[in-house]
Order: sequence, then structure tokens, then C-alpha cells
Amino acid sequence: MKKLFPLALLLFTINITAQGPQGQSPIKITGTILDNETGEPLEYATLVLQSVENPEKVTGGISDAKGRLEVETAPGNYNVSIEYISYKSIKFDNRAFNSSTDLGTLKLSLDVAQLEGVEVVGERTTVEVRLDKKVYNVGKDLTNSGANISDALNNIPSVSVDVDGAISLRGNDNVRILINGRPSALAGFGSTDALRQLPADAIEKVEVITSPSARYDAEGTAGILNIVLKQEKTLGFNGSINTSVGYPIASQVTSNVNLRTDKFNIFNTLGYTFREPPGNGLFDNRYFNGAFDRIIEERDIQRRDKAFNVNLGIEYFLTKKSSLTGSVFGRFSDEQDVTENTSERFILDDLDSRTLRREQQNEDDNNYQVSLNYNNNFNDEGHKLTADLQYSYGKEVSPTTIVENNTFPDNQLLASEKVFQNEIQNEYLIQADYVLPIGDSQFEAGFRGDYEQTITDFKLDTLNQNTGQFETNQNLTNTFTYDENVTAVYTQYGNKFGGFSFLLGLRLENTQLKGQVDSEFDEDALQEILGPEIALNFDKNYLGLFPTINLIYELNDKENISLGYNRRINRPRGFFINPFPSRVSRTNIFQGNPNLNPAYANAFDLGYLRRWDKLTLTTSVYYQKETDSFERIQEETGQNTSDGIPIIRSIPINLSTNERIGAEAAVLYNPKKWLRLNGSFNFFKFKKEGFFNDVDYGADNTSWFARFSSKVSLPAKIDWQTNAFYRGPSQNAQTENKGIFSLDLAFSKDVLDDKATVSLGVRDLLNSRKRRSFTETPFFTSESEFQWRERQFTASFIYRFNQKKSERNNQRNNGGNDDGEFEGGGS
Repeated sequence: MKKLFPLALLLFTINITAQGPQGQSPIKITGTILDNETGEPLEYATLVLQSVENPEKVTGGISDAKGRLEVETAPGNYNVSIEYISYKSIKFDNRAFNSSTDLGTLKLSLDVAQLEGVEVVGERTTVEVRLDKKVYNVGKDLTNSGANISDALNNIPSVSVDVDGAISLRGNDNVRILINGRPSALAGFGSTDALRQLPADAIEKVEVITSPSARYDAEGTAGILNIVLKQEKTLGFNGSINTSVGYPIASQVTSNVNLRTDKFNIFNTLGYTFREPPGNGLFDNRYFNGAFDRIIEERDIQRRDKAFNVNLGIEYFLTKKSSLTGSVFGRFSDEQDVTENTSERFILDDLDSRTLRREQQNEDDNNYQVSLNYNNNFNDEGHKLTADLQYSYGKEVSPTTIVENNTFPDNQLLASEKVFQNEIQNEYLIQADYVLPIGDSQFEAGFRGDYEQTITDFKLDTLNQNTGQFETNQNLTNTFTYDENVTAVYTQYGNKFGGFSFLLGLRLENTQLKGQVDSEFDEDALQEILGPEIALNFDKNYLGLFPTINLIYELNDKENISLGYNRRINRPRGFFINPFPSRVSRTNIFQGNPNLNPAYANAFDLGYLRRWDKLTLTTSVYYQKETDSFERIQEETGQNTSDGIPIIRSIPINLSTNERIGAEAAVLYNPKKWLRLNGSFNFFKFKKEGFFNDVDYGADNTSWFARFSSKVSLPAKIDWQTNAFYRGPSQNAQTENKGIFSLDLAFSKDVLDDKATVSLGVRDLLNSRKRRSFTETPFFTSESEFQWRERQFTASFIYRFNQKKSERNNQRNNGGNDDGEFEGGGS
């Protein structure tokens, strides 16, 4: 609404603008509009000029993303008003303008009295289109109350999160996750598991970057999801406390506290979660060889997750233009998963035996992150320098106990194993970015160094039933050290000519992938076991150029067309490259592939945006061609378990190509003051080609997903929100996945003079969020159904102190540029 109001006002004023007297040359009135507290530019602020001689003659204009405005008018005396929703206006009466005049920098202050009743006005459009990204504000999504960040991402257009928590963008799971524009321990060093332990209400907005500019790391062939966390910018002491309880057992308490003065801003977030989310699975496996023809597995999964996270930081304002920010983050989690797998084993159609496999996996995670940021805004025009230093440390201890027994026709111990896996990660980040505006254009250059080392210790002990002692399996016990070092420099230039804006960039990156295996096993014998094609130790370097082009043409104030091109890279993670097999079960192993090379992709994106008074439409078509794309395949090892079941190996490989073409559309519709509707649809087709060990793993598939959300304001200040999501069927060379549908509901009501909010919600109301798939290989078939988390009911209570709900929702940096990128024709 903040944006629509000034746009409507501008259109109105244009219609009634009076022409100056004949013969008089027009003059220009310019200026810059800033927030008085934060110093951030106010986009879509309005300048109104009313003629003193003829009050019916009115003209005006609106500010751009940098707060700058420029209005052309005839010389004369005017009543001047600078206005912005929820801010106090600045007025000058009977001011003479006989020549072009620069009003300078004008700072607007919040109008607290107006804020008391401005909630509907403060509800801005939830999508902003920039030159290289779309920005979604998720702070007012009721279904996020009591949810985690992973849940919140599943409500974002173009994004989908499967039942295992894997995140994909436009159906492509090679997406880079950033927190506040940087890789972060908050995201678990690239793993999505940590996102399930952080509360969704910590998010201010999510940036969907499908055509990243050169400023960003080239990692992620699908693009980038940048999660921007909340940081209050109001003077004084303020904050909020959020508590929630749920069934199955799920409890959470989170506090966000800020103390801001003219010299410093102290911010702190504390969070604790305790969950016991049950899951289940059913697998029907048919084998073409081995001792059994069919095995039916039924899994029951009981989890207990405890996590505590703390983020403490202070921003010190060195001058009015510069600041130094230091922060410390810690996340500590204790997880326990107990999986009971009952297997019925058939010879032809006759039940031969039944087994019970019990796996208990404990996982203790400790993650720390220390960061230091320097920010210097040389002037109000966007000339700035930022520098970042960041160190992250993570340690994961994951012992697993596996016991498998025959329960029919007799009781007998089949196997007992103990798996010990410890992982230590160290990451250093150094980054500097310089932005220099040159009139309407902008030049930018920067450096980034990201150096990460992962050390994985793996040990497998197997019970010797003859001696009753556990013996270490030297064939699998090892230590794997993996280094991924990325050094990059970039430059980019943007400019705007009338309604046309462009941003051109070039990034140079050098990637070093280095691996070393330490094992007591004889290296020659080890090489024979792993295979001659597997490299135990390696040191590879890849140097690449990554150009980016982003264009926007504004047809008018409410309509634009965008075009983007970028080249991206997909680097294999340590898990995918570790040559030692890891035991998933007695019958399944996963083995990394050190010969895996990075994949490269060229992507094109053509977008269209149109705004009406009550409706916003965004559409795009996209094409991507990836070479050496990753594919995870299954194949026989030629080995059987002691009771005659074939052992299957999963391994990632480089396919030759992966072509993807798709189209998406999203609609935001506000037909009434009390009703908001939001829908999106994404259709894509991909074609993969490639062979491995003389087997064709090519595939050609079409799929789609859609979501719908409605928010209704009921009497008595009750809000009701419904979210629905459907992902269509999909397949690759070996597996067909059926469609998935889920439905979420939430109700909320403001209480205690709008200082608090009570909400009730249910996620997956129909308990239908299950992955159903069919896998077919030359040696077995598997029909499966898996549910990571069952239906969840949640009740939550949020209390805000020294801030109203409307004040919290009022985004004063609306359209401001958090990361200094050229905004050009963004809207």
C-alpha cells in the first residue's frame, strides 16, 4: 500500500498538472529523501507542488530507490509538501522557485500517532522486482508462527521443500543458501538441516535470486536464496518474545531484543526448541537375484530434537556515515533418531522370514560463528565501502547403533554394528565491496575469499558373534580431509537511460578441491576394493569466468520487462566426493566419487511484471543448459549380506548434459480491504543425457508445482490464512515420484492493545505430505512411501515491548538496497 498510494497520487497529480505560462522555460526541483532514524533512502516518497496563484494547479513526483527525486515544473511560487506513508510530512508555504533548485537532503520522521491506526496501509506488496532478484516479505505469513525457516521457504514462490527438507528452486535442487548475503553457520555450512532448528519469525524477507549479479558467489546452478533476518532499527529498547507449543510435541521460545542509541545498536536473539516429530515409511522391494524375491519394509521413526541458538552483536556508529559491527553466533543441538524397520522377506509369494532392525542415531552439533563488518557510506548518493571478516566452526558427533534380529520363524541375532562418525568444519571468509555512483550509473568492484576445510572420521565396528566382541572393519574405517578454497574478484557496471536499466558484470573465480584419505588399510588393497577408477588423494584447480547480464525496461510506472543471463558453477560437496563407502544399512552403501568434476550452467531468464490497483502479476520464462551435471545412481556391488540380500551402492556421477526449460507466474490480488489472495504456478521440462559403466542414465521429464494462499480479516480482529501446495509427478532415469499435496491453516488475533498476538495453526492438515515413488533398476524394483513429519498442530503467543505490531510491519527501508547493488529500474 505504501507504494500504491504515492503511485496513485502521482497519476492524479499528473492528470491535473497545469502548464506554465507561455514562453517560460521549465525548471527542475531536486532533492533526496531519507529516514531520519536510520539514514536509509525512502523510495516512493512524494513531492507535491501546489501553485499559490492557482491552487488547482498541482504537480509532483516520487523518489527512486536511492531516495532521489526530480520534478520538472514552471517557475513560480508554490506550497511544497514532502510526504511518505506513516511519516510526518515536511511543508514549505509560498516558496518562490525562479530557477532550478536542489532542496538538498530532507529527513522524514515516523508519525507515531498515525501508526496507531495504519495497519492496513502498512501492509505493503509482498513482492519487489529488482534487476537481479525478487524480494518476498514473509513477516506477515500467519502459518509461519511456530514454524521453522525450512517451513517458511516452502511458502515462497519458485521455491519448494520436499519431505526430506531438500530445497529446490524452480525444481532444481542445486540452490545456494545464504544468510544476510553470506554463507553462514546458521545454515549449517550449506546443509539444510539447520534451517529446521531456527524459527521462521526471525526472517524479515527472502530474496529469490534466479539471475545473480557478479557480486554473488557463482555457486548454485539454480540460483541463490538469501534469507535476510530481522534487525530492529527503531531508537530505544525494544523487542519481542515468541513462544509456541504443539502436537506432536513441539515447543519453542525465541526472544529478539534491541537497544539502539545514536552511537550504537545492540541486538540479541535467543532461541530454544524441543521437538519430537514422528515419521514413517513403507518400502516394497522386488529383487531379480539373491536369496529373496521380495522384501516389504515398514519403518517407524521417532525423533527427539533439542536445539539452542544465540546471536549477539553490536553495531557502533563511528561517524554518521560509517559503522563497525561485530557479532557472535552459536547453535547447539542434540538430536536422537530411533528407526525401527520391520522387514518381511518372501521367496516367491511365501513368507520366509521376518526381521526387526533397530537403528539409533545420536547427533550432537556445535556451531560457532564470529563476524566483523565495516560499512562506510561516503555520501547519500550510494558511494560506499564494505568489508567483512567471518570465521565459522562446526563439530558434529554422530554415533549410530544398529541391531538386526530375526523374529520369524525363530529369534536370532543377524547383525550388530556401531558406526562412529565425527565431522569438523572450519571456514574463513574475507570480503570487500566498493560501490561508486556516477550520476545515474554505478560502478562496483570487490574481492571474496572463501576457504573451507572438512575433516570426517568414520569408523565401523561389527559384532563377531563367535567371540561376542566388536571388531573394527578396517576396510571402511578412515579419515577424509577435504578442502574447498574459492578466491574471486568481480566488477560490474549499471546505468539507466529513461526507462531502460542494465547491470553488466564479470566474475573471475579460482576453485581448489583437495582431498586426502588416511587409513590403516593397505593402500593397494584399498584401491582394489574401491576400484581402480577411484582416486584416493587429489588436488584439482578450476579457473573460470562468470559473466552476468541483467536488463529491465520500464514500459510505464506499473509495468516492466526484464532479461537476465548468468553463468554458474556447481561444486561437489565433501559428502559427494569422499571415496570411502558409508554404511546406510547392511544392504545399502553410499560412496562418494573423487572423480566428480564441477558442473557448469548457462541460464537465461525473461520476466514481465504488471501492477494494477489491486493486483500484481509477475511472470517469467527460463532456459538453462548444464554440462557435467550431477546424478545420483544405484548399482549392484556384486556382494550379498550374510543372509543373501544383494548390497546396493549409490554413487554420484557426472552426466553429460541437463537441459531445463520452464515458465512461472505469480499473482497477488487484494480485491477487498479484508481479503488478500496469492497464487503461483511453475512448469518445467528437463532432459538429461549421459552414460556410466555402459548404462544409459538419460531421462526426459515434465513436471510442475503450484501454491495458493488466502488471508481473510474476520470480525473481532481475527486473521485467517490458508496455504495450499501441490507438486506434480516427476522422474529421472531410475525413479518416478508421484504428486504431493499439502494444506496449512492458521488463525491469529491481536490482544493486549495490539502488543501481543495469539495464533493457532495446523501444518499438513490432511496429513498428505508424503513422498511416494517407484524405482526400477536392472537388479531390483522398489515402490515406496515416506513421510518425514506427520501433521502438526501449533499454538503460539508473541509479545512485543516498546513496538506496536503496525510499527513492526512498517518497512522503513522499503525498496532500500541492503547490499549496495545497483537498482536501476527495479520496482
